[in-house]
Amino acid sequence: MKKALYIGLASLMMLVSLSACGTTNIANPAVNNGEKVVEEATAEPTAEAQKVELKIQMGSPRFKEQFEKYFEQFKAKELAEKNIEVTFDLEMPNPDQAKQVLQARLTSNDAPDIFDVHANDLPTYFKAGYLEDLSGQPAIATLYESVKSTVTLEGQVVALPLESSSWGYLYNKKIFNELGIAPPQTLDEMKVVVEKLQANKVKPFMLAFQESWVPQLMTALSLGGITSSEHPDWIEKMNKGEASYADVQDIFNIIDLINANGTAKPFEVGNEAGSTDFANGKAAMWVQGPWNAETILKVNPDIEFGVAPLPVSNNPEGTMINLSVSTTLAVSKSSKNKEVALDLLNYFYDDKDSSALFEELKFNPVSTVHKYEVFPWVNEASKYVEQGKAYQDLKLPNGVTDEQAKLLQSYYAKEVTKEQFISSMDKAWETAIKSVQ
Repeated sequence: MKKALYIGLASLMMLVSLSACGTTNIANPAVNNGEKVVEEATAEPTAEAQKVELKIQMGSPRFKEQFEKYFEQFKAKELAEKNIEVTFDLEMPNPDQAKQVLQARLTSNDAPDIFDVHANDLPTYFKAGYLEDLSGQPAIATLYESVKSTVTLEGQVVALPLESSSWGYLYNKKIFNELGIAPPQTLDEMKVVVEKLQANKVKPFMLAFQESWVPQLMTALSLGGITSSEHPDWIEKMNKGEASYADVQDIFNIIDLINANGTAKPFEVGNEAGSTDFANGKAAMWVQGPWNAETILKVNPDIEFGVAPLPVSNNPEGTMINLSVSTTLAVSKSSKNKEVALDLLNYFYDDKDSSALFEELKFNPVSTVHKYEVFPWVNEASKYVEQGKAYQDLKLPNGVTDEQAKLLQSYYAKEVTKEQFISSMDKAWETAIKSVQ
């Protein structure tokens, strides 16, 4: 009886099993038609992102917001494409202190991974062995040749040009047009313009001398105009100890005119405040470059300003536009994060994103990837260049520009005379030459 019962139960279980062969197991969909389905292996979990901190020094605090935004775009790109999570230690000292801060870091073996250098100072850092050779980087292949030459030393491209300029002084077009004034081409014409502005109760020049690099622009333009037109071998002779600032003391003709016809209390006005005042029409002219355009237009989007060459004598051939590459980006040769640093450097010429950055910063295009409409003041300056009224930015020995800047502040304050200025600059030049011999 028990045996018959066991047989019956076994038969029943077999029938249930057979009947299930044509059904899907709903509780476990991996079992179909009575067979276990082997699922494909899922993708391996994403590896943890490599973490890299880039140390960056750029003496451009006025562009802090724009650069931080661009770095965040790079951060997302680097994470998506290389699974590298980048953070930034960004230091932005004022231009007056930037060189000193950088030199202190370099000499104490605390070099930033990326740092900005004025193109004229590149030879000093190159000879000291601080600059990585960028010649083989993709971004360099897109550089305009005329710009590339400014950052090439001994066959190596040692920095990435960021900010290039065709510059002179800025002038308020509305004020000029209302008074029927055109940009003067000689020193005497500038005196007439100044008199007309004063007669109409308009301050001719904006003075913002709180930061010494701003008044130094007066010597940058006046020296450039006079040496290029009258003393083309002056720098070469100075380097040999065969010349003096006394040879080019006519630079003081325009400097004195500017100082005597400028806005009040210049030592209380820095570059930012000067940009605001100029944007609001408190002076008709400012010896300042178009690199301040972004700040000026932020204050007054409707302002129309032009760029014109500064007259330095009654020889119109000396009234010239300065062609320069100022800000360049270098990678430290000792960087421990060189791969990511180079990625960021190349991203500054990204064919999709960099045009928007350069346009927002009001920078000139320097690469074939830059596709955007240039600004009216760029076209205005370019017309002088096309006429041959331009010169390449002078390359002065290291430290000479800084000394000029300090002395110009003291000269305005009547703490040094013209003769003392000349003597001090001759000595500063001689010291700078001896330091590299």
